[in-house]
Amino acid sequence: MTTSPTAERRRLINLAYRMLGSFAEAEDVAQETYARWYALSPRQREAVASPGGWLTKVAGRICLDVLRSARARRERYVGAWIPEPLPTPAEWPAGAGDGGTGDPADRVTLDESVGMAFLVVLDAMTPAERVAFVLHDVFRYSFAEVADIVGRTPAACRQLASSARRRVDASRAPVAPTAQRARVVREFKEAWEAKDINVLLGLLDADATAVGDGGGLVSALPHPIEGAEQIARFFAGRIAPDRLVLRACTVNGQPGLAAHMDGAVLAVYAFDIANGRIRRIWAVLNPEKLRSWRRG
Repeated sequence: MTTSPTAERRRLINLAYRMLGSFAEAEDVAQETYARWYALSPRQREAVASPGGWLTKVAGRICLDVLRSARARRERYVGAWIPEPLPTPAEWPAGAGDGGTGDPADRVTLDESVGMAFLVVLDAMTPAERVAFVLHDVFRYSFAEVADIVGRTPAACRQLASSARRRVDASRAPVAPTAQRARVVREFKEAWEAKDINVLLGLLDADATAVGDGGGLVSALPHPIEGAEQIARFFAGRIAPDRLVLRACTVNGQPGLAAHMDGAVLAVYAFDIANGRIRRIWAVLNPEKLRSWRRG
């Protein structure tokens, strides 16, 4: 292979995470892709003109299969399914998120394309739409290359990406400056700790929603909470143990919160903020989705 295996692995994980919304599954995709590469004979590998292109094609097809099977698995999932949240690279625990190699180069690069709101929109797409959109609009592969992965014509892939793009554009709100988002999250944290319903109401959009993901492993919201007043009362009414500490953090590249107890992260909160108000809150409590946040 002419390029660095580490660099290729990082690219595959970045690609697969955006397609699947799960870092654990992205790691599995990268591992399976390399397993298929090394299953080729030396002569077969030498005959591959572009190893990177071959790896991308295989990873894309694996992701497509995973997305198709995920629909059935989601029907059995207990409660709402939220994409796996990721900390900022500087906060990754040693050995987590790098396949056990300890190499931070294997971790996901955080940008707008992994924002929680963006991933939630991607999750509502058909498998073919999501793969075509991520490959073309995020990673800039040509529609001819996308067609080879998705198994459709370039024209069909163009239509898939266009349909997906309309979904993304329809969901977008004016992007708030990072400093403003951080201020809103900080004020939400302080109001939550003080159980101040009035301040919470002032920070929430009238049509805000809050969703929890416990995966059936821990208690979480059974259904989304809708409306600023209902959300404010829910958070103000929560009784937090004395040892539970809320800390500001970065969730998928944006300001968020993490709930800690005795050094362990029990929940991660991501926020969608527009015009100075919180539109959506995603609370991930499923411990299987918090592996990247564990230290030690």
